[in-house]
Amino acid sequence: MALICNLSRSTSKFLNKFAYSVKKKPCWIARGATARQNWSINPEPSEYQNKHLFRVDHKFPINYENKLEELRHLLMKPTLTQEDPMESLILVDAIQRSGIGHHYREEIHTILTHYYTKNPRDSSSSTIHDAALSFRLLRQQGCHVSAEVFNNFKGKFRGEVRQDITGLLELYEATQLGFEGENILVEAEDFSSKLLHKCTQETEYSKWSRHINTRLKHPCHKSITRFTETNNFLVRSDLRGSGVNRWEKPLMELAEVELLLAKPIYQEELLQVHKWWDGLGLTTELKLARNQPIKWYTWSMTGLINDIRLSKQRIELTKSIAFIYLIDDIFDLYGTPDELAIFTEAVDKWDYAAIDMLPEYMKMSYKALLDTTNEIARMIFEKHGHNPINTLKETWASLCKAFSVEAKWFAGGDLPRAEEYLANGKVSSGVHVALVHLFYILGLGGTQNQGAILLEENSTLISSVAAILRLSDDLGSAKDEQQNGKDGSYVEYYMRDNHGLSFKQALEHVINMIASEWRLLNKECFDVNHYSPTLSFYREACLNLARMVSLMYSYDDNQRLPVLEEYVDFMLLKPKSIEQIKS
Repeated sequence: MALICNLSRSTSKFLNKFAYSVKKKPCWIARGATARQNWSINPEPSEYQNKHLFRVDHKFPINYENKLEELRHLLMKPTLTQEDPMESLILVDAIQRSGIGHHYREEIHTILTHYYTKNPRDSSSSTIHDAALSFRLLRQQGCHVSAEVFNNFKGKFRGEVRQDITGLLELYEATQLGFEGENILVEAEDFSSKLLHKCTQETEYSKWSRHINTRLKHPCHKSITRFTETNNFLVRSDLRGSGVNRWEKPLMELAEVELLLAKPIYQEELLQVHKWWDGLGLTTELKLARNQPIKWYTWSMTGLINDIRLSKQRIELTKSIAFIYLIDDIFDLYGTPDELAIFTEAVDKWDYAAIDMLPEYMKMSYKALLDTTNEIARMIFEKHGHNPINTLKETWASLCKAFSVEAKWFAGGDLPRAEEYLANGKVSSGVHVALVHLFYILGLGGTQNQGAILLEENSTLISSVAAILRLSDDLGSAKDEQQNGKDGSYVEYYMRDNHGLSFKQALEHVINMIASEWRLLNKECFDVNHYSPTLSFYREACLNLARMVSLMYSYDDNQRLPVLEEYVDFMLLKPKSIEQIKS
């Protein structure tokens, strides 16, 4: 295996292939790969050094725990929280964007609760920046705040707000947390985005144009901010005209060290995934099946990025994701209609005796699926006291049935209506399989009955994530093809259902559908905030998977994925020192 430091060319080579393999196929799973991609990684030693004195490359000694406490003290300083509450919110926002907010959950809750109870949200004296920032932070915290606060600025949308870049940026960010029916936020998003795009073309704002474009493309609520917000602290201060705050340098240092602290842990987890996958030997049996552990792991790493302690959970979730890809390849590249029907029946039976009814090339994969899923269920039972195997196996049966439906559509030419395609496509995306497994892996569910009830309560959450992924992939495929589509997509079927509709109108419809699913997801996440902390953590993981869309579908003109490549480099490969981060 190659050493981690020698992987830059391998990274590029892999992701270039990956770009072509995903662009025309369903979202969670990259359909129809025609060649094996193999990414072997051998991380450097992952000894987790004493957290009280962490030393990076022997050049950046930092008493990590003391630095965390210093920032905690500053965060809760009375002069900040009481005398300058808005500066306190700006610090909370910066902490959350930097990826270290999990260290300060209680403090952030206290600050936002205090602000919520002490400050009126309908004050006409607030600036658009302050109103938008407080709205966003309070709503994502689960506080009941009305979007009607922005009616106070409606008349100003044509006036002084047009010149307030920081206010426009915060307004745009706030609109990303809208619910269905909040038309004022839809109007504000359209207004702010158009003005900000215009600013990027004006000389007056040229030095900030890159930052503005980044914020427009990757608003924090829909992005992995640990990655997208790198080195943006100073730019935001410059835009506010506030100079460098006393907390910005220690916050940047903590964010940098947090990343370096996590990197060897992620690398060790990826190595374990590699060993497990190689040990199964499935790609020897199915030579056309994809061999992409790093891609599968990237989903799990990102979903559970907010707690470094969840190593076992990330590894087990990656195993489930690997089988989503594998089964998809069996349906796409190997099975005849009759063989796929038998395989679907066998998965539905969930019985080792069913191996005998399968074609030879399917037997090893079927047994490995049962072994792996049963082992995950056993692990959950031992740790949490309940066995979710019945629910887990149902998700695999549903996935195979959805694949079978698609196979019949494409083979027989009996094409579905758009809504029928989307309903099935949300299942065949694999999102339901992954998020149900994650639900139980995180310890949710309690008894089997309680687990079924809680899963049902979160069905809209799962459905919205699946719809966002499926529609985003179909949208990317349609834009690439610039035609009605050859491989089946919602855009194609929607145009078939609505004769006379232009391609541009169909794309706009899908964009609006994705925005609507985000609003549904926002509402579900808001409601989940009022349940247990673990369920809130599950909510955050679901959000993170939806946020991955902006990385998975950021194609350049050559149909490559440079942003995804940069993300993998950032989280897993480089940098290995503070100096590399700062350069």
